[in-house]
Amino acid sequence: MAGQASSEAIRSALRRAAPGDATAIRSLTREAYAKWVPVIGREPKPMTADYDAAVKDHLVDLLELQEELVALIEMRAEVNHLLIVNVAVSAVHQGNGYGRALLAHAEDLARSLGMDEVRLYTNGCFTENLKLYERVGYRVDREETSHLGITVYMSKRL
Repeated sequence: MAGQASSEAIRSALRRAAPGDATAIRSLTREAYAKWVPVIGREPKPMTADYDAAVKDHLVDLLELQEELVALIEMRAEVNHLLIVNVAVSAVHQGNGYGRALLAHAEDLARSLGMDEVRLYTNGCFTENLKLYERVGYRVDREETSHLGITVYMSKRL
């Protein structure tokens, strides 16, 4: 699929991850986040996450095009909001609108669960991600500094 992805095309190509998908999820996430290693001087947390547990404990939706895993979104339903834990798009497919479409999918899921807010967090050095989130309506709630750097917490009211 060339150019910008339509939300409808994305929705029709999504499927919920199963335990057998953990290896592919780990591989895609490591590839997608590799560009950030030189920026922050370490592997970002999603590169080292336990995806066997994530597939069991979270909602992980996979975007497959022509039987190729090209993107994913990992979410967790909280008491009053949906938390986006991870959005990963394979390096060769970045810039095609898949991340934006997956964010819209999370918003639709939150609404279907009766929630009116979506939250996420990201590294403060991931400037292109921050710009994307702001473009699609997320606002910065707070920033926290730790030994890992600056974590930016964002939310969007639906």
